[in-house]
Amino acid sequence: MSLSYKIKELLLAKGITAADLARLLKTPSSNIYRKLSQDNFREKDLIEIAEALDCKYEGFFFFENDGKI
Repeated sequence: MSLSYKIKELLLAKGITAADLARLLKTPSSNIYRKLSQDNFREKDLIEIAEALDCKYEGFFFFENDGKI
């Protein structure tokens, strides 16, 4: 599942649009639409999105033995 898909699902769950998200992040909507179409998000972007939508983002590498980095 791509990050763009997850973000779109998050927006749907929160009842807001990508344009609304752009306003919350104080960035042009074109930036959000471009990142969604290219599935191009930095970890910093994901953390900012989570904070703007009042949720938490955790990015990890998971090992088969339940370890993570």
